[in-house]
Amino acid sequence: MIPTNNKRRTGQGRPLPVKFTFLSIWAGIALTGASCAVGPDFTKPAAPDVSAYTAHPISSGISGGNAKGGETQSFAVGADLAGDWWTLFHSKPLNDLIEQALANNPDLKAAQAALSVAKENVLAQRGAFFPALAANFSATRQAQSGSLAPVPSTNAFQYNLFTPQLSVSYEPDVFGLNRRNIESLEAQRDAIRYQMAATYTTLTTNIAVAAIQEAATKEQIAAIRQVIDADTQLVEILQYQLDKGYANGLDLAAQKAQLAQAKAMLPPLMKQLEQLHDLLADLTGRFPSQTADETFDLSSLQLPTDLPVSLPSKLVEQRPDVLQAEANLRAASADIGIAVANRLPNIQLTAAAGSAGLTMAQLFTPGTEFWSLGGSLTAPIFDGGALLHRENAARAGYDQAAEQYRSTVLAAFQNVADALTALEQDAEALKAAADAADAAKATMDLTQLQLKDGYVGNLAFLNAEQTYQQSLTNLVQARSNRFSDTVALFQALGGGWWHRTDLAENDSDTAGGSNAK
Repeated sequence: MIPTNNKRRTGQGRPLPVKFTFLSIWAGIALTGASCAVGPDFTKPAAPDVSAYTAHPISSGISGGNAKGGETQSFAVGADLAGDWWTLFHSKPLNDLIEQALANNPDLKAAQAALSVAKENVLAQRGAFFPALAANFSATRQAQSGSLAPVPSTNAFQYNLFTPQLSVSYEPDVFGLNRRNIESLEAQRDAIRYQMAATYTTLTTNIAVAAIQEAATKEQIAAIRQVIDADTQLVEILQYQLDKGYANGLDLAAQKAQLAQAKAMLPPLMKQLEQLHDLLADLTGRFPSQTADETFDLSSLQLPTDLPVSLPSKLVEQRPDVLQAEANLRAASADIGIAVANRLPNIQLTAAAGSAGLTMAQLFTPGTEFWSLGGSLTAPIFDGGALLHRENAARAGYDQAAEQYRSTVLAAFQNVADALTALEQDAEALKAAADAADAAKATMDLTQLQLKDGYVGNLAFLNAEQTYQQSLTNLVQARSNRFSDTVALFQALGGGWWHRTDLAENDSDTAGGSNAK
């Protein structure tokens, strides 16, 4: 016969033991942990369906002619970038300076600390997959009212009460709220890692560019000083000729004006040189007053001749800003799941067990134990539409992150295309600048000889000298541009950060991974 009471019975006719009840509850918890998380599952964006960076094919090789820095550069399409690409310039001072920056730059250290914070936040959230266990012990001395309050079995109205207790609480992740929270935090952690990679890439390229600019500025200063020396000598010649009656005061005044103009070009270049010195000090974690041992000149730098160009499909996997935008998109996707789960019921299970005694000796003796089991379900019924609007906001936030990702990808391809185009044009510009400088030098030398012999006037020489002066500056700048735009290409392609284990570390399987139950 089936029992008519509400107690389930064993084959012996006795109530099921408490232990069996605990097992039933935790079996139910295990089943709920296997449920699916609500909200969309993130899908990695597909690589852009393009096969080239520029509208025209990349040249197989670009040459700057016979000028210094005019070596032929060739592009290796599909080749990988080196993690220490700056060593291709074969400059020990540059290598040393970048190593100092990687060890001492405060922005990079701050990014590393931010990543540590994000990692710990992920690990902290993963703790919600496990029950929370707490121990409590209380000891009180109390007096009870004889007419109102119950008293212990000893009928004492004043007594001590000692109560040790162990409590357990657990929220089964029925709808995946905690899993989506962890997914969001992991995406934020990855975004911070890629931000740190971007900081690393920006730091190394900024140092290389600053070093190149410093070297170029020094050469421009040297060229201007040569012009100043030549102008000074000419002023002395004209002064001598004026004293002898061979020249007029107008020619001397014009040459002095030319000398003053040349001297006026020095202060801005000296200011730029000092500012570059201060910038390099800042990037390497030093104060401007701390003298650096490294000095740079363009002749000590070798132009990299074999330039890797990643395939367009690989660029989105290498650029830290694109990967950061993708991580932000993943976080936005997880936020939708969080918003959906917050609209669904929440289950909490609790259990407590302990002992209570009037003396310490009585604790844990028969008759002093107590325990409790409980469960609660909370479901939102009316909130004025707040949860619905939060879900709508999360979906709109995903659309925003998707467009920001697309914008970042477009900018990345633009950067590479600009760098490739710049390198092609830099080579042509260097050849033209070298030819112009040679022609201007020959013209100035010939005009100076004619001036001494009286075949031309001083004005002709001033024009020739001014043209040569400008051609020297243009030549140095053209050489500098080839070096700087080579650095820009390395930066546009991602900077090779993925070869550094401290930057490319993957935490997806750490401490149970993102799919821990």
